[in-house]
Amino acid sequence: MKIKDFPHAGETPPFGAGGSGVGLYIHIPFCKQACHYCDFHFSTSLKKKNELVDALCQEMILRKDEIPGPLQTIYFGGGTPSLLEAEELAQIFKTIDSHFEVNPDAEITLEANPDDLTEAKLKMLAASRINRLSIGVQSFFEEDLKLMNRAHNAIEAVTCLELAKNYFDNISIDLIYGMPDMSDARWQENLDKTLALDIPHISSYALTVEPNTALQKFIEKGVVKPVDDAVAQGHFEILIERMQQAGFENYEFSNFGKPGYYSQNNTAYWTGKSYLGIGPSAHSYDGETRSWNVNSNPKYIKAIQSGELPIERETLSVTDKYNEYVMTGLRTIWGISLIKIEESFGLKFKEYALQQAQKHIEEHLLFLDQDRIVVTQKGKFLSDGLASDLFLINLS
Repeated sequence: MKIKDFPHAGETPPFGAGGSGVGLYIHIPFCKQACHYCDFHFSTSLKKKNELVDALCQEMILRKDEIPGPLQTIYFGGGTPSLLEAEELAQIFKTIDSHFEVNPDAEITLEANPDDLTEAKLKMLAASRINRLSIGVQSFFEEDLKLMNRAHNAIEAVTCLELAKNYFDNISIDLIYGMPDMSDARWQENLDKTLALDIPHISSYALTVEPNTALQKFIEKGVVKPVDDAVAQGHFEILIERMQQAGFENYEFSNFGKPGYYSQNNTAYWTGKSYLGIGPSAHSYDGETRSWNVNSNPKYIKAIQSGELPIERETLSVTDKYNEYVMTGLRTIWGISLIKIEESFGLKFKEYALQQAQKHIEEHLLFLDQDRIVVTQKGKFLSDGLASDLFLINLS
């Protein structure tokens, strides 16, 4: 095993494509319909959308002092942010500009569903401050989309991408693998269609069965076959090989970008940068504390209208911060730095990490390059398990 097999090992992870700053995440908790696998917070009723947008803007004003520097990323997540109208986006950006400093080269991403991306919608988004789209395609096959209860169909999945390329250069799509009855051949064809469309960034996730979702209930009743981890691992290996052949870099376990197209938002998250989360259920992180908003639209709106923050906070212990650094770092091509561990957490933490990693290094699941521990190609699909082996409950 040679260092050339890990071209970014030993490098210091960047903030996205470069620069400095923090992130702003804005949660838009509305969807046209509920996907069977989704456990995110959202509502299928749009009745309170105007009130919610007002509340988002008010929360930003109440929390403006929590941002320690200029914004390098703004991310509209959900839910379905592509349900926002031009006036609502303008209202949000006016609030941002009035209360935050935004870097001129900030990456501003909006998640979108294919059925929303008509040419008129794309023109509107292109005329706004949005400069990156993350499109929830999930699959180009009708049977997969129906199983997931997606709002779009296979034709819309292709059409919206062909249209979007006329207005945006920086586009990412989401794809899901490991679905029941998804053959290797069908997964290969999903990837072929994606590559033929020349999309520069792909986020791809294994289908997971979350508690209390429709998918879990369908599997329990025998309506849908159980998810098979072996199938998912096979699809992941196909994904890695195809993306490498096409010139994509797997800079984080689920994220693949062509050079110059890494998501700055994703990179910031996985490398421990601070971010402020706005909206119901949104999380925030400043390096020392983590906080999260109530996951109820009515409770959120009522609290904000009363001038209160419906928020819970926890202060992270040294052990918490170490575990989080290991968990996020081992998912990336930059791995974790033993020097950083010693500087940030102490010599005992460094010695513990190296000791726990040793057996995995011998099994060629982890790789030690200078001061960095990096997951190997062989170990990628096991990265979360490898990270948990380096966790500790307490070390004094």
